[in-house]
Amino acid sequence: MREHNHQITRRKMMIGAAGLAFAVAYDGTHPVLAAQMASAENGAKAINPWVSIAPDGRIFIMSPAAEMGQGSRTSLPRIVADELDADWDKVQIVPAPPIDSLYANPGFGMLYTAGSNAVTSYFTPLRKFGRQVRKVLLENAARKWGVAVSELVTEPSVVIHAATGRRLAYGEIAAFAELPEHAPEIADSDLKRHSQFRYIGKDSLRVDLPGKVAGRAEYAIDVQLPGMLYACVLRAPVEGAAPARVNDEAGRGVAGVREIVTLPYGVGILAETPWSAFAARQALLGEVTWTHDGRAWGFDSDAATAEYAAAARDTNAPATVWDKRGNAAAELSRAATIVEADYVSDYAYHAQMEPLNAIASVSPDGSRAEIWCGTQSQTMAQEAVAKVLGILRSNVTLHDTLLGGAFGRRGHRDEEFIVDAVLLAKHAGRPVKVRWTREDDVHNGRLRPLSAHHLRAGLDAAGRLIAWHQRIAVDRVLPYADPVRYEAAKHRDGIVMRGVELTTYDIPHELSEQLYRDSGVRTSPLRGVGWTANTFAAESFVDEIAVRRDADPVQFRIELLKNFPRGKAVMERVAEMAGWGKPRDGRALGAAFVDYSNTPIAGIAEVSLDRATGVIRVHNFWCAIDCGIPVHPDNVVAQTEGSIVYGLGISLRERITVKNGAVMQSNFYDYQVPRMRDIPAIEVALIPTDNHPTGAGQMGTPIVGPAIANAVYRLTGVRLRQSPMTSARVKQALA
Repeated sequence: MREHNHQITRRKMMIGAAGLAFAVAYDGTHPVLAAQMASAENGAKAINPWVSIAPDGRIFIMSPAAEMGQGSRTSLPRIVADELDADWDKVQIVPAPPIDSLYANPGFGMLYTAGSNAVTSYFTPLRKFGRQVRKVLLENAARKWGVAVSELVTEPSVVIHAATGRRLAYGEIAAFAELPEHAPEIADSDLKRHSQFRYIGKDSLRVDLPGKVAGRAEYAIDVQLPGMLYACVLRAPVEGAAPARVNDEAGRGVAGVREIVTLPYGVGILAETPWSAFAARQALLGEVTWTHDGRAWGFDSDAATAEYAAAARDTNAPATVWDKRGNAAAELSRAATIVEADYVSDYAYHAQMEPLNAIASVSPDGSRAEIWCGTQSQTMAQEAVAKVLGILRSNVTLHDTLLGGAFGRRGHRDEEFIVDAVLLAKHAGRPVKVRWTREDDVHNGRLRPLSAHHLRAGLDAAGRLIAWHQRIAVDRVLPYADPVRYEAAKHRDGIVMRGVELTTYDIPHELSEQLYRDSGVRTSPLRGVGWTANTFAAESFVDEIAVRRDADPVQFRIELLKNFPRGKAVMERVAEMAGWGKPRDGRALGAAFVDYSNTPIAGIAEVSLDRATGVIRVHNFWCAIDCGIPVHPDNVVAQTEGSIVYGLGISLRERITVKNGAVMQSNFYDYQVPRMRDIPAIEVALIPTDNHPTGAGQMGTPIVGPAIANAVYRLTGVRLRQSPMTSARVKQALA
């Protein structure tokens, strides 16, 4: 298996002389596709938005999701291949072109890879499409042999007439196939039974791995174009500011610098080498005066923490209802016992492996643009370029490459790192590669927002949890990351609020409220989105309630999950894995659970604590997850392990501080991500079920923080209420 060469994927939608190309849109019709999408140089018979079959048996399957290390380029085509009964060894993967009408993620209505929902959203449409292609192959074979379709069966890439033993390879059928005017109807009953899956639920080598291991994989940062200039941008230190005065004399004096350009949001440097550009930018420090536009000037995250917490605690202050069941206020007023607590989560940075970069070329008249980039949304990338140049989206050619990680950072509506390259390429009249350094990436990061949580719970006389109230003071995210979705959502910011609903716990009365703070700081979805902070607060608080009831924390959760068998199963399984209840010498266990977008997942952390230094050490982390049908099981486990490691970082060390509206951290020396020595033994139990596939890529992140905090409480009797749980904060709490 090898990935398709990127030049071919961009220019040849159909590969193979006289190959079969069968087009199916989601509405089940045979769409009339633009002829320019096809390449006639190989005698292509037609255009195919999803599958092409060449006479030599090669099967080309489109993959619409961005590949950023999560494995979608393997899992989505395997869904098609399974229902098609394709020989996986003959499949080659083709990144889908940015045509929303054909390849849009059904969950977003555009090409967008986020929220761990690619498999969830595409699963049924891709199965039906694969089945439609198989049906056309069968009908053509039946017509050639003069037999009934019901007499035929398929094995990988072969149609067989069992009665006579005749066989036709898919490639042979492609050479003479006649395509129907309309795609055949496929009912759910026409799809394979789960027991018949050949690839779904089975492991295979990810198609992107050989190229990565061998160094052949292409990222945007690898792309080289003839005559290309290099560029970087000195951006405003505070969101919304702009250059007021630029003294560029020192920058122009750097060898290799071609031009210094004032942009609406900063100063761009064009040079013959990236090092010349970086040196010139360094020379410009202190030579640019910035306007004080933007809300964040004067903002201090440490001072804001206290203000946010006070706002959350003030239950008389007006707030916006996010979710409501029953009448929590009334039940709290007559509860036998009230439990209250406060929690805070700091700003955090994505820390993706590959800093932002993009390459752009703009035609002399500015009417066309070509971009090379790694983006979570091919749609947004094209739209951002079209908007800044004032041209049609169809005049923007996108070459989407692999992404060196994203976690939400490459999925904003404005795609500012791509716009950098486009504006500078237009000015230069030459292709331009813009590279962000790690310092650029940190200083200009878009952050997981600061949030403060006030929680109240009401218990009846029997100790039953009857009412729950969670108030969150938090920066907005969605209007900054994607104002179009924010307007469509009628100003409900699901990025920050999701995860507070607790619908799978047996709590009859629940109320969650939001208090937006609008600090002006750049914010963003970050792996786990609102669930990370909201679950840290909620699952730590569940432990506090269990303590007040003198109940075992795991059994208390199992009791709350009595009406949700899948959740109960993962909680019981992880307790068994960890040996819950077994005494530990100098260590303790803590548990957490979340139902993340219909993926129940539970975790237990085993920790020790150096009281002198305040350093928490996580020795083991156990996790059980039920994501329904696991399309690619080994990859689900790998992604869960990765999300746990990510959770370790933002729970123990990773913290962004903001002073006078500017980020204070610079690189991994002062924004400390986990090192190999910090990683515990991780054991993941995947519980396959027949439920529709749900996400796995980020579901483990939210359970890590509360599991650690709850373990520290069991070890010390001290409750840690702010994430990350840095050594200084631990020492302060112990004191």
